[in-house]
Amino acid sequence: MDSFYKDLGINTERGDHRIHVDSPRSFLIAEAVRKGYGRLTADGALTVLTGKHTGRSAKDRYIVKTENTEGPVWWENNLHPMTTENFSKLKTKVIDYLNASGDLYITERSVGAHKEHNIGARLVTSHPQHALFSLHLFRRKMREFNDSDYTILHAPELKLDPSEFDTKSETAVITCLDTNTTIICGTLYAGEIKKSMFAAMNYRLPEVNILPMHSGASRLKNEDVSVFFGLSGTGKTTLSTDEGTFLIGDDEHGLSDEGIFNFEGGCYAKTYKLSKATEPEIWDASNRFGAMLENVVLEEETGKVDYDDKSIAENGRSSYPLEFIKELETSSKGKIPKDIFFLCADAFGVLPPVARLSKEQAMFYFVLGYTAKLAGTEIGIKEPQATFSPCFGAPFMLRHPRVYADLLGQYLDKYDIKVWLINTGWTGGEYGVGQRFPLDVTRKIIRSIQANKLNDVALENDPIFNLAIPCEVPSVPTELLSPQKTWEDSNAYKTKAQELAKSFHTQMETFGDFYTTNIKGAPRYNG
Repeated sequence: MDSFYKDLGINTERGDHRIHVDSPRSFLIAEAVRKGYGRLTADGALTVLTGKHTGRSAKDRYIVKTENTEGPVWWENNLHPMTTENFSKLKTKVIDYLNASGDLYITERSVGAHKEHNIGARLVTSHPQHALFSLHLFRRKMREFNDSDYTILHAPELKLDPSEFDTKSETAVITCLDTNTTIICGTLYAGEIKKSMFAAMNYRLPEVNILPMHSGASRLKNEDVSVFFGLSGTGKTTLSTDEGTFLIGDDEHGLSDEGIFNFEGGCYAKTYKLSKATEPEIWDASNRFGAMLENVVLEEETGKVDYDDKSIAENGRSSYPLEFIKELETSSKGKIPKDIFFLCADAFGVLPPVARLSKEQAMFYFVLGYTAKLAGTEIGIKEPQATFSPCFGAPFMLRHPRVYADLLGQYLDKYDIKVWLINTGWTGGEYGVGQRFPLDVTRKIIRSIQANKLNDVALENDPIFNLAIPCEVPSVPTELLSPQKTWEDSNAYKTKAQELAKSFHTQMETFGDFYTTNIKGAPRYNG
């Protein structure tokens, strides 16, 4: 047993119980079933439930506030400060909890496929399924760890007394950037583990001029790379795992002058309405031994998963290692991207399915980060809501959006990367009236761009959003390209579009000089 854990305070003398370090996937699955945390599907995947937390606890994020973090951290981003005293007291409580938890499960993994710019991640948890999750989402250990690496103390069923630690609820995800420690309490939702390390990478990498990206990425056979920015539910995983392309990663990447690199060792795909017909790679990876499914419904008679049943949660999830994907870029790296796609799910049905963005528009829409929060992705979201998440990942961005936007702008200028806005949301009316763009249509648009078929087509300028919309896309009905033409009531469209355009200005005004500098990228509406 590494002396690190003894120094941490972990009791290694546990009587009849053991500490399991870097155990095989099969052992952790067996442990989860034995302890009653999960069961196997007919296809061999492990299914688990996460209780009331079926998504991230977005309002329970804390950063320890010190002299070192007071300036760089973007506190306005719903990041609550915690004192060093409360963090130290909480750390003691969590270690006591882990010491009283019987068996412990430890994994030592790496985050980041870059030989130099990676972070070690030690996870100490009381639950075997969460150790399995870290085997999936983090990478194999790349080097010996040192003081720059992270420790995640995971106490998923420890409910806090808010008055004891000055927290908002019994749940908390706290990171101390000075000591490289994250504590997760009161939630069984596995996504908190992976996002805690994404936040750590987002904090560190800008210091070495690397842009961290909440994005999927894939390459073509000719080595061209595509990057897909977007919030949960907008299509990052689906579009980056398209047939005929090689997956680099589905959610977290870094962009440097050497190209892009994946942070993760696996995927965390949404499962609601998952089907073999539309997403064969994700389906195959999810329905086999070794995969872990969260909050899905099993048919009792067959043991099969009903992916169309969202009675537990719409945010059902599948985690699996990258090697479960057949068409895979095994290096987890790629060259400088040719195309960057900004994905949004426009619940108002007024944005086009595709638009070519200028440099100013790319900067504007990157910081705007418009989409609709989909039901179940976060606690309390019962139906889609319009939202703005700067950099398409604000909850995980610990620095001000200007830091990331400036890096993006440098790479766009230096490498002439094309940027496209893709609406994977609604057409023919707003949510409840129109319908969501068929996945087949979005894929045809993406594939045409990747094949350079939209570089020279005629463009029509949208009068409200000032977007350059292609007049034709191979195999896509022309009437779908102009959102106004899909609405029965043209005046109703204009009203709704102007409302959304106005909200874009209102949101971006909060960024002061950045807004005025990139005003050329804004919608024309200025009422």
